Amino acid sequence: MSLIVALVGIIVTLLLYAVRHRYNYWNRRGIPHDVPKFPKGNLADWMTKRQLGVIFKDYYMKYKGSSAPFAGFYFFFTKTAVITDLDLVKRVLIKDFNNFENRGVFYNEADDPLSATLFSIEGRRWRNLRHKLTPTFTSGKMKHMMPLVLKVADELALMFESKVPTPQVLEITDLVGRFTADVIGNCAFGLDCNSQRNPEAEFVNMGKRAVSERRFGGRLDFFLFGFPKVARALHMKSTVQEVEDFYLRIVRDTINYRLEHKEKRHDFMDMLIELYQKQLAGNTEEGLSFEELAAQAFIFFVAGFETSSTTMGFALYELAQHQDIQDKLRAEINAGLVNNEFSYDSIKQMSYLEQVVMETLRKYPVLPHLTRQTNSDYSPVNPQHYIQKGTIVVIPALGIHFDPDIYPAPHKFQPERFTESEIAARPACTWLPFGDGPRNCIGSRFGLMQTCVGLAYLIKNFKFTVAAETIIPMKLVAKNILLTSENGIYLKVEKISK
Repeated sequence: MSLIVALVGIIVTLLLYAVRHRYNYWNRRGIPHDVPKFPKGNLADWMTKRQLGVIFKDYYMKYKGSSAPFAGFYFFFTKTAVITDLDLVKRVLIKDFNNFENRGVFYNEADDPLSATLFSIEGRRWRNLRHKLTPTFTSGKMKHMMPLVLKVADELALMFESKVPTPQVLEITDLVGRFTADVIGNCAFGLDCNSQRNPEAEFVNMGKRAVSERRFGGRLDFFLFGFPKVARALHMKSTVQEVEDFYLRIVRDTINYRLEHKEKRHDFMDMLIELYQKQLAGNTEEGLSFEELAAQAFIFFVAGFETSSTTMGFALYELAQHQDIQDKLRAEINAGLVNNEFSYDSIKQMSYLEQVVMETLRKYPVLPHLTRQTNSDYSPVNPQHYIQKGTIVVIPALGIHFDPDIYPAPHKFQPERFTESEIAARPACTWLPFGDGPRNCIGSRFGLMQTCVGLAYLIKNFKFTVAAETIIPMKLVAKNILLTSENGIYLKVEKISK
């Protein structure tokens, strides 16, 4: 017994030494940082007081202009460099991308096939997959998919109209979320989900679970985030099993139906099936396996569903508080229609609409920080400020978006910040809702398109104003990684007389 006690004592002592040694890393390097606390490191406020992107924003504001171009940070036990210098941001994302091409996030293709997405995979596999999927999101492909988007937007307007025979206070985020779910259900899976008329549609419920639920109830997230390679070696999974089973089934059913009936819809799934057929024909260099196809369809839905609907909700929240901007936008929309009809070209020509969306994404970048991982030791300018191989690098997009030296009066909602001349006058890498460089969001054009279409239909037909239930300023859900409004967004909605 005494031997066991002694061994336990030695093990505990060694673990304490390892933790203390790890938490002294940035101090030994002379890099500015906050003192970490066991076991969360510098994440003490996460999930209870501050959203993760807000934590990184505050860190950026605190250490911007300090002795190093980055500040030290501890993500639990993972040493992390939070970039505070715009030149280094540009180097990481663009100039020296080859040293930062990986995100260092968890995926496990063998045991958790839906986790091996274009967002998460690394190295040569990422480069090959990005090359295969890039033609999917050209302007021509967007134009082909526009009729599907417009059809769903027609239903969006009818659904809102049915809810406001007289002015009513509505919770906006759920309603626009069902719009984006139907758009992506059509474009990515070829499914008429009808979620706008059926709030309990399984497709939408599974989409919400995919975004909000974590395997093990999130209790092992610190391990998946902090030690992704070890988690993969232990055959751990992040996707909830019911969500995985549902999406694998509907992807398989969709593929089998289209191949059997030779159906073409000119959507995202059509393009994935073409790559799948190449794989079946033995062309593994240009093709996609079933698991790869399913993972890309899944991330396209999860990313497009949550980010676009959240952006629409935040945009309406701001427009309700700024009636002059809402009126100006409505005038542009009405003037830009041909025979009172929307089209791909008419939406593209609505420059103020795009500025409204871009300013919304500045104030509320749904993914408020970007991560990269160093492939080798990297020294930007001063050798003392090198970033060690394997270090996670965080680019605090929310912090950059609220930097008053870049965006004066950053808390004000001003779409004119995104005229061509204003954009040209700002440094590169100062608007990052979709990232930048070779690993930016491949679906950004589609996301902007469906957001602009949804907003155009709503602003043309309805007036949005602040209600007693509207929470100002916005409160964010602290435990979420993405920016989301706590308790929804309530606005008064009134049908506009024609």
